[in-house]
Amino acid sequence: MAVPASVQVSAGPGVGLPRVDPEVRRRMRRRVKRRRNATVLLFMSPWIVGFLVFLLYPMLSSLYFSFTKYDLLKTPQWAGLFNYRFMFTKDPQFWQAMKNTLWIIAVGVPTRIVFAIFTASLLTRRRRSIGVYRTVFFLPSMAPAVAATLGFVYLLNPATGPVNQFLGLLHLPKPLWFFDPTWSKPGLVLLGLWGVGDAMIIFLAGLLNVPAQLYEAADVEGAAAWQKFRFITLPMISPVIFFSLVIGVIDGFQYFTQAYVAAAAISGPGQINFVGSPQGSTMFYSVYLYSQGFQEFHMGYASAMAWVLFAVTMACTVVVIRFSRRWVHYQGGFR
Repeated sequence: MAVPASVQVSAGPGVGLPRVDPEVRRRMRRRVKRRRNATVLLFMSPWIVGFLVFLLYPMLSSLYFSFTKYDLLKTPQWAGLFNYRFMFTKDPQFWQAMKNTLWIIAVGVPTRIVFAIFTASLLTRRRRSIGVYRTVFFLPSMAPAVAATLGFVYLLNPATGPVNQFLGLLHLPKPLWFFDPTWSKPGLVLLGLWGVGDAMIIFLAGLLNVPAQLYEAADVEGAAAWQKFRFITLPMISPVIFFSLVIGVIDGFQYFTQAYVAAAAISGPGQINFVGSPQGSTMFYSVYLYSQGFQEFHMGYASAMAWVLFAVTMACTVVVIRFSRRWVHYQGGFR
């Protein structure tokens, strides 16, 4: 049988062994690499197509629309920086929406974290029927946001709600809740605390991961309960606090469903301009963005607002991450 020219027989003592030509070996490796890359791209193609069609293209389109006057019906007209100048200098509702959003982040996120830590701490101490109690605390977070908001609108109804009736029995002041601009945002914070089960589960895992020998050593030293919590528990769960803080800040800038549904519920049927009721107290940034884009049909202005929201959210997240190096403690040291 003839030996191919690309295969040579090595000369030397013993039986000769075939040796593949280096150029042929390189071609074979390139063929195998191309085949492997093609297989990877084939399996990734659904994600790549989805990313290009449903994420990258809409982002680039909204960036272009942010420099135009566009109402979804006519051809976009180039306006330059008009939308951004109007946003920062001539639109008072923009600053009110930003103020409300910063309020819900500054008050709602820390309150939610503290309440989640408190709830998780209670569940780490109880031994009997612990699974039942964890399920009961977690179930509210599974409720749809719209249904939960409507339930709280009923519970906090100033005339017929059970909460105000109970406060009346105790001869305590009965707030108007969602009908009062002073109490509307605290009512939304209470709604967030009711559905704190998702954050509670994360903190519960963090608390259960704290080494027991640290508490034993603190007991030997005579440390009080607050000292153990301050110098052992908090440092050990600081990565979980950091994670919840970052997620809370991002979600806070996108706060929409609860505020929109609550405003619609108290406005009654037939009301069109209910967004932000009462008196603009629930006019959060995402609610105002939705109103401009899909009620007023100022899609160019809404696109500019979306990119400002992206920039502010990114900046706040970077600041939180940068400052986390001072207080977030990992078992391998600070990072």
